This record gives sequence, C-alpha cells and structure tokens, in this order.
Amino acid sequence: MPKTKYVFVTGGVTSSLGKGIISASLANLLQARGLKTTIQKFDPYINVDPGTLNPYEHGECFVTDDGAETDLDLGHYERFLNVRTSQANNVTTGRIYQSVIEKERRGEFLGKTVQVIPHITNEIKERMQLLGSTGEYDMVITEIGGTVGDIESLPYIEAVRQLRWELGRENCIVIHLTLVPYLSAAAELKTKPTQHSVKTLMESGINADVLVCRTEHELSKDIRNKIALFCNVKPEAVIQSIDADTIYDVPLMMLDEGLDRVVLDLLTLPDNLEPDLTNWKEFLSRLKNPKQRIRIGLVGKYVELQDSYKSILEAFIHAGAANEVKVEIVSIHSEHLTPENCTEKLEGLHGLLVAPGFGSRGIEGKISAIKYVRENNIPFFGICLGMQMAVIEFARNVIGIKDANSTEMVEDTSNPVISLMDEQKEVENKGGTMRLGTWDCTLYPGSRAHEIYQKDAISERHRHRYELNNLYLEQLTSNGLKATGINPETGLAEIVEIESHPWFLGVQYHPEYKSTVLAPHPLFSAFVQACSQYAKTKN
Repeated sequence: MPKTKYVFVTGGVTSSLGKGIISASLANLLQARGLKTTIQKFDPYINVDPGTLNPYEHGECFVTDDGAETDLDLGHYERFLNVRTSQANNVTTGRIYQSVIEKERRGEFLGKTVQVIPHITNEIKERMQLLGSTGEYDMVITEIGGTVGDIESLPYIEAVRQLRWELGRENCIVIHLTLVPYLSAAAELKTKPTQHSVKTLMESGINADVLVCRTEHELSKDIRNKIALFCNVKPEAVIQSIDADTIYDVPLMMLDEGLDRVVLDLLTLPDNLEPDLTNWKEFLSRLKNPKQRIRIGLVGKYVELQDSYKSILEAFIHAGAANEVKVEIVSIHSEHLTPENCTEKLEGLHGLLVAPGFGSRGIEGKISAIKYVRENNIPFFGICLGMQMAVIEFARNVIGIKDANSTEMVEDTSNPVISLMDEQKEVENKGGTMRLGTWDCTLYPGSRAHEIYQKDAISERHRHRYELNNLYLEQLTSNGLKATGINPETGLAEIVEIESHPWFLGVQYHPEYKSTVLAPHPLFSAFVQACSQYAKTKN
C-alpha cells in the first residue's frame, strides 16, 4: 500500500466554480490536522507555461521560488498553506507533450507508435505521482483544470481513471465540483446540471466519491438526498459550497460541511484530531473587524480583470488584517490618466501602488500618477514596471532629463535610465527566458527597506527583462532617489527610495508572490501602515 494518498479535484457544468479554493481549503484543513499536504495543478492548455499568455486570457502569472511561471491557483495554494510551491506543482499539456516528444527523439520508444494511450497518459500519471514519490507528503491534492467533457481534459481524466484502478479506491479518490443553479422564475434550485456533469464523468469511467456543489442558496436535505441518489454518492458526501464574503471563509465552511472528515473516511485515515485553526480564525477576526478604512489606488493597464493582479489584491487583504485596517482598492486604468486629470482621478486616495506589466501601453499615465503622489507626499509603492516608471518620472521631472525612458518603450532612446539586462540581449525565445525566481538582495543599513525587513539580506521572486541602468545611478542618488537594495551578484538596483518623502519605495521584484495569510509580506504591511497614518492626517 502506498504511503501517500491522492485526491483529484475535477469540475463540471461551468468553469470558475472555485476548484482551486476548494482544493486549498481541503489542504488547509488536512494540514491543520497534522497531515503533510501539498497541492498541484494540471492545466489542459497546450502552452508550455502561462508565461507568454495575456492576463486577459489567463489572469495573473504566478512565479515560484525556482523560477516556474505557473497558474494563479498556485498563489492560492501558497497563501492558504503558507508553504512554497515549485515547478512540480504545475503541469500543462504543452509540458507533457514536450516531454514525450523529447523522449521519442531520444529513441526511448524505438520501434513503438507513440500514442495518447499509453504514452501521454503514462507521462501524466508519472507527473501526478512525482510529489508523492518523494515521501514528504501524506496527501497530494491534484486539481484538474478545465471542465469535464472538454476535449483538452480527456487525457487527464483517463490518467485519473487508470490511477484509481492501480492504486485502489482507498488510496485515490475524486472530488467533483459542480453547479446547482437557482432559477428565480421557478423559485427553485436545479440539480439536473450536476446530474449531467456526473454522468459525463462516469462515461469516462470515473465515479465521483464526493460532490461539492456551488450554490447561491442553501441546499435542503431533500436536494442533497436527491443528488446523492442520482449521482451514486453517500448523502454526507454531498457538500454545499455556498457563496462566501471572502475566500478565506471557505476552509471554515468546508469544516462545517465535514469535507475533511468525508475525505479521511474514504481514504481510511484516522479521524482522531480536530483541526487547529486558531491562527486562521484570528486572521478572519481581524479581517472582518477593522478599526479603520483606507483607500489605495491601483494603477495598471489590466484593471478590468481582477485576476490580473490577484496576488497584489490578496497581499493587501493580508496586510490590512495585520494592521486591522480595511483596504479599499480603487482600480485606475493607466491609459485613462493624464497630467490634467490626475488630481481628479487620484483625489481622496491614501496611497498609490503602480502595478507590474509589460509594453508601452499606459506608461505615460503611470508616470503622471507617480509625479502627482511624489509632489503631494502621498505614500507610493511601485512593483517591477512600477519601480521603473518611478525612476523615469524622477529622471524627467526632478533631474531634468526630459527624454528619459526605457529601451522597452523606446529602443533607441538617448537616455535609457531603464535598459535591457546584459544577459537578455542575446535571448530570442520569449517563453521562460526572463529573469525568474528567487534572487538575493543586500539592503543598505539605515534605509527604509532595511527598517521594514529587519534584515541585512533578503531573497525575493523576480519576473522581468529590464533593470535600472547603473550609468544613471550616481545622478539619481545625488538628486535624492537612492538605490537601497542591490543584487550582490549583478550589482543592479533592486530597491529605490526617496528619503525625503514620507513613504516612497519601488522594488524590481514581486513581493506580492510571497505574501500569505499567516505571513503577510512586510513591504505590504509597512505600506498599508503608512497609508493608514496618512489617512489619519487627512481626517
């Protein structure tokens, strides 16, 4: 009998039902019971990773310590579990096929016809068991992206079917997430979509062990019994997932529904310890009972889609709870900002964050916003491109280099205060070639960054190709914009500050990726605190 147990989470009826949140919530409950638990995501799209996908297509691209560009659900996994994920936690169809084709070229299938079954499914099964085979985990939860019935998902569903047969039902179970819609005209909940979804799953040879039903209204006992009867599951395995005020309520809701107990029972694991959720409940209490409300502007070019800045929004929730402050995010499209309307657009804000991004669209709006908050002593936080725009704004409007720019925006600019990193100049492929993953940074004693981190050296996650041009560093420093964090390997600036400003800080890396419920990122906590202090001066 294998030591590691496997839970697969599939979805039906429609996408965006919250498979990632349910997976993370279950893992949270099992972890709170003392079980070593991890989560992985299998995405059915053919891209090797989401690194080249437009945020409108896929939402945020989440980066791990080891430099993997992954699905945003891995952010949920880290935030809920307070553990780090890696390349092994996210696999795409593109990566699966790439691996199989490379094996074929090496001659590993010499003489054989390479087919979806068994070669693709064997590769999927191997990847599904990779984390479990390390011996580090009692439980591996695997989220299957997409919706049951999609052509793209079929090889994954077949791989799960085979694994259930190979490992045994007591070692491998399936949780199926479905929708139970409410028809207002009929004034009743409808179970037929769930039945059809389960039927589609059964046609692939899989009987769901647990059904998690997304709903806007309470499921009565009669409806649960009806779903159980027609879907071949026990009544206690029909779990209600009703709309919540915050995603961080979901673990407690799943606890009340007994999801963790049902899973333990199906996997023949002991149910002798109550989950310890003391710290989680304390976080929720602080989140729901703020002592102050503040408004922070988020300037970006993808603000129409909230998932584009998912980690930033969640980091503000964590930092807000830590400070007992309700952070209201005001989304501001950078293309709609001009020097003329900045006062109107930014009035009433207690802080401003300029978001990461790529390309020239909306950069002048970001520069206008930064100029406004710099001159009006409003707390400012710039991340990645946001930091670069702060450097350009300072160079233009303080030093007087009117044509200061980035070579990303104007390749032949005469004053490239931001330029392409040397190691990037020969790169031709776009996928997976940026500066990615964790890099070290040395902090200057006496700087705001050093005061916040309380460390001499840190490591943070990166995702970029361009950096502050060191040829301009002395000029920037002498005029008041100081580099207070330096990469010891490259000598490139990672953090810039204006000491004379109440709170003005830009970072080349992405601190939002490392913020979790139980460990809010210190930069976000300090920024929210600064915005809170600023708000008090305005009341």
